[in-house]
Amino acid sequence: MNFTQMHERLRLELVRRIQRGTLSVSLLSRQTGFGQAHLSNFLHSRRQLSLDAMDRILAAQHMTAGDLLPVIRQQGDGIADRDSSSVPIVSHAGALFDPYIRPSAVQSLLQIPSAVLQSFQPRSSNPRRAWQRFVAVRIPSAEALAMDPLVMPDSIALIDRHYIALQPYRPNRSNVYAVRHGAHLTFRYVDQQSNRLVLRPHNLAFPVELIATAPGESLGDLLVGRVALILNEL
Repeated sequence: MNFTQMHERLRLELVRRIQRGTLSVSLLSRQTGFGQAHLSNFLHSRRQLSLDAMDRILAAQHMTAGDLLPVIRQQGDGIADRDSSSVPIVSHAGALFDPYIRPSAVQSLLQIPSAVLQSFQPRSSNPRRAWQRFVAVRIPSAEALAMDPLVMPDSIALIDRHYIALQPYRPNRSNVYAVRHGAHLTFRYVDQQSNRLVLRPHNLAFPVELIATAPGESLGDLLVGRVALILNEL
């Protein structure tokens, strides 16, 4: 990874923290001593920071350069087979909000054949293509019920965050999406109705739900990604 890539990962991580409400430009300014205008230009990609400035921001936010590196493996997990790729299993909040998954946010690693991951076709907007593409999450029992029996309790969902279009991935077969519902992650079939998403369960005992976009938000902002694989425990 080169300096430009690390610079962009830091910018996206700070933007993510601001969007989540855990950071503000004024707070970052007080922590680092940089002017708010200087930081704002960096956050909006209008200027770059020096290496020393990046070090000051990392220290202020209790981060290290390692937090900006892509996840390859965790110590103790062993070396992956050359024909497989490691997908990080993360929290629902990580899948929702983190453009890049920091090593400290990885719960464990899921080994998926590289050929399988490479076979998935993306369909996303330009901003989303900067995100780390594949993440996996565990689906708790309460969330799995609405998609029963397609999704079983404590299953693992592999999410393609580069697929946020509502077009079917395969003809005559509905996609399952990971969707931001408030501050939570939910799994449903999804349709669009004007400026709202229609969330449809697989289990007809559960209701259809509607989600409207907030001001300044697009429907694509609500879609975390297409569920590419569901790994149910036998």
